[in-house]
Amino acid sequence: MAQAEVLPLVSIVTPSYNQGRFIEDTIQSVLGQDYPNLEYIVVDGGSTDQTLEVLRRHEGRLRWISEPDGGQSEAINKGFRMARGEIVSWLNSDDTYVPGAVTKAVAYLRACPDVAMVYGEGYLLDEAGRVTRRFPSTEPFSLWRLVYFSDYILQQTAFWRRCVFDAVGMLDESLHYGMDWDFWIRVAKRFEIAYIPEFLGNLREYAAAKTFSGGLHRFSELASMMRRHGRRRFPPAYFNYGWDAYQAAMGERIRRDLPWLDRPAFRRLGRSVRSLGANLIFGRLSRLFPPSPYPDRWLSDRAYFLFPDWRGKTRLRFAGTAQCSPERVLPLRAEVLFNGRYLLRFDLTRSRPFEIEVPLPPGVPEAPMLEITLRMNRCFVPAASGGEDPRRLTFQLAELSLA
Repeated sequence: MAQAEVLPLVSIVTPSYNQGRFIEDTIQSVLGQDYPNLEYIVVDGGSTDQTLEVLRRHEGRLRWISEPDGGQSEAINKGFRMARGEIVSWLNSDDTYVPGAVTKAVAYLRACPDVAMVYGEGYLLDEAGRVTRRFPSTEPFSLWRLVYFSDYILQQTAFWRRCVFDAVGMLDESLHYGMDWDFWIRVAKRFEIAYIPEFLGNLREYAAAKTFSGGLHRFSELASMMRRHGRRRFPPAYFNYGWDAYQAAMGERIRRDLPWLDRPAFRRLGRSVRSLGANLIFGRLSRLFPPSPYPDRWLSDRAYFLFPDWRGKTRLRFAGTAQCSPERVLPLRAEVLFNGRYLLRFDLTRSRPFEIEVPLPPGVPEAPMLEITLRMNRCFVPAASGGEDPRRLTFQLAELSLA
């Protein structure tokens, strides 16, 4: 008789404080998973609402404690230290998993032993728990985009191997808004992170949620964090996250100091201005700093890459094809910059796929991470020729790596 397969233990931690109206949904989404080897830990900060009553109803199917703590990050770390799983994650007490999420994440990690963390797609929920739309920011993994553009990893979809704690530590307990973003970056600097196009989790959006109520305090923490991890003082993420925070603070000041402006007509005008500003800022930044590459491997006329472990590397390998690029943009001239300094130029034609391997030149500006920028002299927009694709495209990238 064949021996039954032993699946790795997965530990899920939920930090909780006075979220009794939501936590039943959270618990059910975890305990209802079809994965058979699951440990669930709820770390409550001493709730005074119905949370403890809900937890007692599930006694025996989860572990829980309730005692004062220093906030969400400390509670999550406390749960991680209690956990025994080989694979871990956390799920906030107002969010939920999609059915089958744990099974899908574990299957990927087992099939790809070199990957330390996996994340996927997610949905946004309204306060009543109804799906409103796909979480719009998720995209395939790029360290440059994660450090400089946005936190596009939906925390509710992320699972990782416990061994990463030995290398990068747990959550930074001094952070209250960006502890997940900070943790992803620290993991990505040491390990491989992978994206899977599967819906795994749900984020609940409502006015009292911490993400929406943090204001300038949240932005100040995020700005400090993004500058600590990267070499740009004003990365695109600074403006992505700063616009909402500053316009909200300005609106609050106007309502306090100029109450006569707090009328329906002025409120509608303010919403229009905020929406227009956000669209202009994000649209401009998205054009200047597109994904590198897009999920279908196409590159725009600007592309950005980060290599955290570059010291001791001696060669750059670059491969791709322009065979699907229109004749009118060929030949393409590509320039390569290393940490902001121009060091290489080459031309691309459609004749055949190309492979270029060159030594890293001496004199590259010293930095903890190597930033490689590709600049192309022209591009094409499929939508301009009757297609539906509005992207600015150049050629398809197969590989960009250091050796």
